[in-house]
Amino acid sequence: MGEIHAFFRREERYEGLQLVYGADETLKQKILAALEAIKQESGLNPNVMENCDLRAPEKCAIYIEFDDDYDREGGAFFERLLKKLNIGKCD
Repeated sequence: MGEIHAFFRREERYEGLQLVYGADETLKQKILAALEAIKQESGLNPNVMENCDLRAPEKCAIYIEFDDDYDREGGAFFERLLKKLNIGKCD
């Protein structure tokens, strides 16, 4: 099994996390299960999108975004998600 690589981005009232899993379906399902668990625990519902170009499967990723995160709840959500996925480093 491969690894999940995490990339975080923050702007004024936007926070986003990109989880790159390659074309590994097991990793994708692990991300989605952890994401659902954190959504249920927190009551937050971020925007979630998947992008996978089969011509470049190493770039398959799930994007999680908080668009109008005035109270900065997204950061805590992402920390919980990364911990659940055992990801210790985020670029």
